Amino acid sequence: MKGPITLKQAEDNWQTDIGAAFIGERVVYRGKDLFTELNDISWFKHFIFGITNKMFSDNEIKLMEKIWSLTISYPDPRIWNNRVAAITGTSRSTGALATAASTACSEANIYGTNAGYLAMDFIIRAKKAVDTNENLIDFTLEELKRKRSIRGYGRPLVKADERIAPILKEAKKLGLGDGPHLKLAFEIEKILTNSKYRLTLNAAGIDAALMADIGFTRQDHYYATILGFSAGILPCYIDSINQKEGAFFPLSCQRVNYTGKDSRDW
Repeated sequence: MKGPITLKQAEDNWQTDIGAAFIGERVVYRGKDLFTELNDISWFKHFIFGITNKMFSDNEIKLMEKIWSLTISYPDPRIWNNRVAAITGTSRSTGALATAASTACSEANIYGTNAGYLAMDFIIRAKKAVDTNENLIDFTLEELKRKRSIRGYGRPLVKADERIAPILKEAKKLGLGDGPHLKLAFEIEKILTNSKYRLTLNAAGIDAALMADIGFTRQDHYYATILGFSAGILPCYIDSINQKEGAFFPLSCQRVNYTGKDSRDW
C-alpha cells in the first residue's frame, strides 16, 4: 500500500517488536525486560542479541569478540579507515565525527564490511553446492572465472595472512574450530593454491566461515561487523589529536607530480 493512506496509518503509530522505553517504568528489548531478563549479560552479547534476536552461547560470543580483536582492529593510522580518523584528529575535529567517518569508509568491497559479507555469501553458496553434490573444484574455478576474484581469498602485498593462525587457535580452544563451513574454506584454499591463481585464505574468509558455522546469516555478519573496526579507529584518532595540529603525514608540494597547465598570469 502506498500514498496518503499509508502515511495516515503510520501517523503516531510505529509497529515494532524491536523494543520500547517506558520512561520511569521499564525498557523492553527484543521482547525481553532489559532490567530483569537481560541485566546479567555482557554488552557484546546484548549487542549481538539486538542484531540477530538470538541468544548465542558464551563461547560463541567469545569467538565473535576474538574475531573483532584479532582480525579487524589494528591501531595503525596507515590503514585506510584509520587514516581518516587520524586526519580528523590532526584537523582538530571531534572523536564522534572521526569514528563516524572512519566507520562509513570501512564499507569497502575489498577490505571492509562488504568484503566480509561477500566472503560469507561465497562460503554459504559453496556449502550448498557441495550439499547438492556439485563438484567443488568446478564450482570454485567457475566462480573465479566469472567474478575474477573470490572474497575471502588472496591478499594485496603479501601472500600469507598473519591473522589466520591466532584466530584458528582461539576457535579450537573454544570448541568452535571444526565446523563444516570452516573445513570447506580450507578445502577451497587447497584448490586455489594448487591452481595458477595461488590464492590463500585470508581473515575475511576465515571469519565468514566461523560465523556461518555458528548460525550467522550474511546480513547478520554485515551488521555485527560495522562497529568492529572502532577498536582500531579511536586509538588512531586519540594519537593524532595529542600530537601537533596538521602534522599527520604532510606532503610537500615538490612531491606532487602535477601534469596540468603551467602557471599562468592573469
